[in-house]
Amino acid sequence: MKKLLLLAALGALQLNWATEKPNIIYILADDLGYGDLSCYGQTKFETPNIDSLAEQGMKFTSHYSGSTVCAPSRCSLLTGMHTGHSVVRGNASVWPEGQAPMPADTFTMGHMFKNAGYATAIFGKWGLGAPGTHSEPLEMGFDRFYGFNCQRIAHHYYPYFLNDDRGYEVQWGNFGLEEGEYAPDKIQDQALAFVETNKDQPFFMYYALIQPHAEMFAPEEKMEKYRGKFLPESSYKGVDDGPDFRKAPYGSQSEAHAAFVGMVEVMDEDIGELIAKLEELGIADNTLIMFSSDNGPHKEGGHDPAYFNSSGSQRGLKRELYEGGIRVPMLATWPGRIAPGSETDHLSAFWDVLPTFAQITGESLPVENDGVSFLPTLLGDKAQAEHEYLYWEFHEKKGRVAIRKGKWKGVRYNVAEDPNSPLELYDLSSDPAEATNVAKQFPEVVAELEALIKGARTVSPETDFNFPLVRKRGGMMSDKPKGMK
Repeated sequence: MKKLLLLAALGALQLNWATEKPNIIYILADDLGYGDLSCYGQTKFETPNIDSLAEQGMKFTSHYSGSTVCAPSRCSLLTGMHTGHSVVRGNASVWPEGQAPMPADTFTMGHMFKNAGYATAIFGKWGLGAPGTHSEPLEMGFDRFYGFNCQRIAHHYYPYFLNDDRGYEVQWGNFGLEEGEYAPDKIQDQALAFVETNKDQPFFMYYALIQPHAEMFAPEEKMEKYRGKFLPESSYKGVDDGPDFRKAPYGSQSEAHAAFVGMVEVMDEDIGELIAKLEELGIADNTLIMFSSDNGPHKEGGHDPAYFNSSGSQRGLKRELYEGGIRVPMLATWPGRIAPGSETDHLSAFWDVLPTFAQITGESLPVENDGVSFLPTLLGDKAQAEHEYLYWEFHEKKGRVAIRKGKWKGVRYNVAEDPNSPLELYDLSSDPAEATNVAKQFPEVVAELEALIKGARTVSPETDFNFPLVRKRGGMMSDKPKGMK
């Protein structure tokens, strides 16, 4: 059930920080799996700068993304709505550039921070409304935007252009087939410049990285470093010239393992550089940093998640509602506030981030949302409110829904064909890999979860995001490039 979350309803938690509001940086990786960080068990490569966030702060072990693909997950993050209530419930394209928009009156995280007196910015990937519409970043509470408005164009690491506020910045080094301007480097430069410019006032930066989403492209210096070190290699034949080049389909990659590690290393180094900048400017102690991923790992462009154990031994990948598709890494560091080296199994999700930030900034939320602030958990307070349940729905692959209540996880597939298809049941406390369906052993739990699922959603104004409709190719639909599996 939706809740009207005003700050007063969050309890009488006493906050100890000074009247100076903290800077907040939310870093979102793209398609990074639960097992893709060394602090979450990755053994084939290391992520030392991201690991430092865990060492200096808190590691979440039961945190979930908003969805199992990009756009609905980001909508959930920015609006505090799960996919049973949000408008954007899937990847839906508009042409020639952009994705399905949020309504003009949507209240976002950007608006909340603006109301609190923050300078706001997004760097990286947007994917929630085309340029020139009511749902572009500068219309949704952000002062500054640099990166990719469109998810399809963000498939390419050497694009012909990047969006710069409401304009376009041509990437002259990428003319023809050239690879002279690596997009993550350009985005990083702008992110650092924003921090430098706003060092003397509170700022919110939503850093929506494009790594390690396919295509699998790393700078040549990284390829040289890792070439031949992750054998046998994985290869992919994509689109390398012609009319579709750099418009959606991925480019070819004969060394996808090396490229993946190189891409993650670039991301890790950029985060290290950002942390160093905060320290250089003397604002690190007044800055809260959060890091997560928008969904589970992909299997596209040559990436082999099984080789890297990217799901962390969980079942499933991107586009699935098993744990591997939606359980994601989550780290938070805030010097003097969050205990270093702490860990929590508090059950949380993307729709909790907005009310958490509202409580930190002292802002009331004027709209209904599905979140529960996890600020008490961050501060080590045992008086943490809990969700009754978490809910997801997905409108590709014949329709899927999932629900988690305590240790129980319910998963239903083929919902678009049969809304009453059997509900699978898993006890995550004893079966975290979701290997054994125990629905027959616990019919009373199945009945309880089924009742919750029926009340968990509202009808979407976008007809493609309602069951039992089977979504058709063409028009507003998945951003999956031609030839992708």
